[in-house]
Amino acid sequence: MSVLAQLRIDPSVFAVVLAGGHGERFWPLSRKARPKHHLALFSERSLLESTLDRLEGLVSQDRILVLTGTDQAAAVRSMLSHLPAENIIVEPDRRDTGAAMALAAGIIARRDPNATAIVLPSDHHIPAPEKLRETLSNAVSVARRSESIVTVAIKPDWPCPSFGYLELGDASTATPQSYPVLRFHEKPSIDVAKAYLSRGNFQWNAGMFVWTVPTLRQALEATAPELSAFFTELLEAKQVDAFLEQRFSSVPKISFDFAVMEKLPNALAVEASFDWDDLGGWPAAGKYLPTDALGNASNTSIQTTDARGNIVFSATPGQHVALLGVEDLIVVNTPDALLVCPKNQAERLKEIVGTLPPSLR
Repeated sequence: MSVLAQLRIDPSVFAVVLAGGHGERFWPLSRKARPKHHLALFSERSLLESTLDRLEGLVSQDRILVLTGTDQAAAVRSMLSHLPAENIIVEPDRRDTGAAMALAAGIIARRDPNATAIVLPSDHHIPAPEKLRETLSNAVSVARRSESIVTVAIKPDWPCPSFGYLELGDASTATPQSYPVLRFHEKPSIDVAKAYLSRGNFQWNAGMFVWTVPTLRQALEATAPELSAFFTELLEAKQVDAFLEQRFSSVPKISFDFAVMEKLPNALAVEASFDWDDLGGWPAAGKYLPTDALGNASNTSIQTTDARGNIVFSATPGQHVALLGVEDLIVVNTPDALLVCPKNQAERLKEIVGTLPPSLR
């Protein structure tokens, strides 16, 4: 029986979907209460719904947990009404991925102290879900055999300065199809990213993790005592919601990479067999929209004269947009806001969002 077939009947495999970010780089379509993972950019399904869709056949719905914030909880519950209500975990405060991981581990451990968890961001674009499931199946197998935390490495096809990188060792002999993680690297400059690619053993960090509860518990004890204490207290809490309201805001605000992964001597990576994009902003989304012969990408009807390389997105069904004599612009229209900016300035969107009236943020 294949690994994937085994997982389909394995009740000890859980999935954790992290859905708490704000996604300012997709303004004006995204807002504080409607961040990137709530958006339906390429189909009628939101990025969050698509993330859960990709787990079909791998993890049963009653074992999918979604972590979100108070400002998004109502929308997430409405969007994912097919999930058990207790599987939507609301974080009372924004404490970053370290606290989120300890929280998820504690919730899962209360149900199954020996469970295996797959942790996924909610806002990635993965066009071949069957290949994702193959990679995650392999990661589950590696995590169980090695008693290590396993991450997913994406083979880079260009020196992207917007992603974190994994420096990998030679393929593991103890756990085939996995690689020791020698070091985690934060987002580099473009020149440093080029140097990484020239060395051949650097891959993108996708922010996906697979671990067993006992392995994660040991990792927290060894690297992050405050997160470990929170995990233990959560296990012993009589009422989870009341405990979180009282305790969660005091958990250190730190990423899981900083708190745990960068300190582990035995972290492993499996190489992704799927195409991947974390959709960091409108320029990335433009790659997946219908495009004309001059490189104008759009989700709506456009008419162009002497225009090329533009991205047009309209939230108004049937809207027609005309472009005349412009190049490499981003044009995004919503009922209450319009964005026009050069593509090479898209990374600065956070600057303008912070100056907007509260009703538009």
